[in-house]
Amino acid sequence: MRIGVLGAGQLGRMLALAGYPLAKEFVFYDMSGSPSAGLGEVIVDRDGSYLDDFLSRVDRVTYEFEHLPVEVAEKLAQHKPVHPCPRALQVCQNREAEKTLFGQLGIPMPEWKIADSAASLKAAAEALGCPVVAKSITEGYDGKGQAVLRDPEQAEEAWTAIGHPRVIVEKFVNFKREVSIIAVRGEDGDVAFYPIAENSHHEGILRYSIAPAPGLQPHIQQDAEKYIKALLNELNYVGVLTLELFETEDGLVANEMAPRVHNSGHWTIEGSMTSQFENHIRAVSGHALGNVQARGLSCMINIIGEHGDIERMLELPYAHLHLYNKGERPGRKLGHVNILADSYEELVWRVRNCAQFLPGSPEFKSSLTTKG
Repeated sequence: MRIGVLGAGQLGRMLALAGYPLAKEFVFYDMSGSPSAGLGEVIVDRDGSYLDDFLSRVDRVTYEFEHLPVEVAEKLAQHKPVHPCPRALQVCQNREAEKTLFGQLGIPMPEWKIADSAASLKAAAEALGCPVVAKSITEGYDGKGQAVLRDPEQAEEAWTAIGHPRVIVEKFVNFKREVSIIAVRGEDGDVAFYPIAENSHHEGILRYSIAPAPGLQPHIQQDAEKYIKALLNELNYVGVLTLELFETEDGLVANEMAPRVHNSGHWTIEGSMTSQFENHIRAVSGHALGNVQARGLSCMINIIGEHGDIERMLELPYAHLHLYNKGERPGRKLGHVNILADSYEELVWRVRNCAQFLPGSPEFKSSLTTKG
């Protein structure tokens, strides 16, 4: 089976690496002109001239990046199975549509309003009560297209900084920590849920993910599964879906969803019986889903900007290094390291020991390191 992947970045690379042992072949369709997958067949097409050529080379289509034209996915879906469905892509590209869907499905989320000018942004901030977070309705990832307003008077500055014609304004959530749940749904409707991961961000970019999240009450995992299952079934979704959440004193509050394999699920490569990447390939290919049970405790460390001392990291017996074959550049995701341990105490020590070889890596902070 030949699987077509819309996008040709590191997520597509890892999808292919997981799919090759299942005898899958891959064709990447890149619209950015800067593919980095580094394997498989890559079609670079800036203006859509080669879409029919791409279609003729594949049996099924998926995507590794949600910021691509929905009409491309819809056109492909007229001829070949496209998983996840174009509707999922459409919803995730528009924060207003996403929040509306959350509301319809009873998924808790922050209070929100729409603003289409600096004046209406100021009015929304006053109505919701600062602090608020303003985000572009479309586009934006890794903290881009966002601004925090601690006073309504900052509206003009925030509006200019975001630079979009419409923004969603959300009341700031007083959360204990950021978490995410990753689930996968097969063509037959079978659903499997990975353990919730605890995520630590720095400058809008994910830096660490711990799974299973430490100190998690059982009902929190159950609530997250209920929310993401509602999304999967409503969208008749096939493949891996990620739901980013805030854990608060009153339970979970949804932030946003991503219709793809996700950075906070990279720990699954070594840390789970079946990685998110293999399960996505299984799902979009029509196969049975794999076991999602954790193999102990894991922490994923993102490698950002500089590779660091690769040789020293390779010497660590508990570290699993994944490099994306990318050149160094500030803020760029170059790879990640998965650390495995048998206890959370051991995990903290190992993560800190590994992180010292990553220049510029922020201090490892989690619920494990801030207690007491």
